[in-house]
Amino acid sequence: MALAGIRDLSVIQTPPEERLPIKTFVTADDDDLIKEVIQRELQRGGQVFYVYNRVQTIKKAEERVRRLVPQARVVVGHGQMPESTLADVMVKFVKGEADVLVCSTIIESGLDIPNANTIVVVDAHRMGLAQLYQLRGRVGRAGQRAYAYFLYNPLRSHSENADKRLDVISELHDLGSGFKLALKDLEIRGAGNLLGVEQHGAIAAVGLELYNSMLRDAVESQKTGTPVEMPAGLTLDLPIEHFLPREYVPDEKLRLQVYHDLAAVVDEQGLEAAERNLADRFGKPPGPVRNLVYALRVKLLARAAGIAAVETDGDWLVMRLPAGWNGDERRLESQFRSILYVRFGKVRISMTQAGAQWKERLLDVLGEIERLGRIAVAV
Repeated sequence: MALAGIRDLSVIQTPPEERLPIKTFVTADDDDLIKEVIQRELQRGGQVFYVYNRVQTIKKAEERVRRLVPQARVVVGHGQMPESTLADVMVKFVKGEADVLVCSTIIESGLDIPNANTIVVVDAHRMGLAQLYQLRGRVGRAGQRAYAYFLYNPLRSHSENADKRLDVISELHDLGSGFKLALKDLEIRGAGNLLGVEQHGAIAAVGLELYNSMLRDAVESQKTGTPVEMPAGLTLDLPIEHFLPREYVPDEKLRLQVYHDLAAVVDEQGLEAAERNLADRFGKPPGPVRNLVYALRVKLLARAAGIAAVETDGDWLVMRLPAGWNGDERRLESQFRSILYVRFGKVRISMTQAGAQWKERLLDVLGEIERLGRIAVAV
């Protein structure tokens, strides 16, 4: 309801005083790494959570820790232990009489042990995102630098969603990022029908951002009693390669973010700013990137003119005039007499006649269609 504007949304982004972000690592399970991590924490007088969430074989996890770090004082705690035994283990760890607590996810909430500032989570790919976030929150509670290691088995394949969860937990490690992480979790898992009883809905199909936008529009429509007009899609088929080459933006996630930012541009001023930003961040844009900016410029002009599609048909560029367009077709033809003609509401531009300047001519034609349409409305 808060996302849709029905209720106000308050986000607490200010961490407690002197709290530091937890350094988070997602990496393959490795004996040498575990040994180094535990020894480093013990050398600075701290304690370690070693999370192993299979109670049936947790004894093997304890033996592994003892073998890797013989000098460490190791205790085991999990939810299937007798209550009194578990209480004794926890008291011992809290008092600092043990260095490493080998445990299940029983520790994920309700614990505040200031001296425990390293957590190692084995088979992290098996756990949910909220669970990983809660486990990470067990360390770094006393103003000291804390470390969280989420380990996965490199010899076994795991699901795409597991990869996404690990990516998110490694990226969102700043203080106050819990809300962002919750939104990512919602997007990965999918969500139910917000206005019904089904536990699956349309979010996974359209993406959380678009779903929220559609939901806001629906709520606004109910408030005002006026249907919300959905923006029409625009088909663009140009005889040019327009994309971000891997060599220009090597990082895949960053490349997707750049695409997202470019898609959000709504006017020429924003497009020029985006073009400058590309050059500043990644250097002089190659041909496909310049073509991508050009294609976005065509979209902006076409949308302003009410054109729904700009397509290639052999040596011709073809676009249909918008319904209700009352501009002067003859004037349009005379303006571009050697390269353009209009028949049955379709504008056809000859790229052969336009020659090397066909890109500029297309922009000119779109601008003129928009201008003539405005003149007709004014009259």
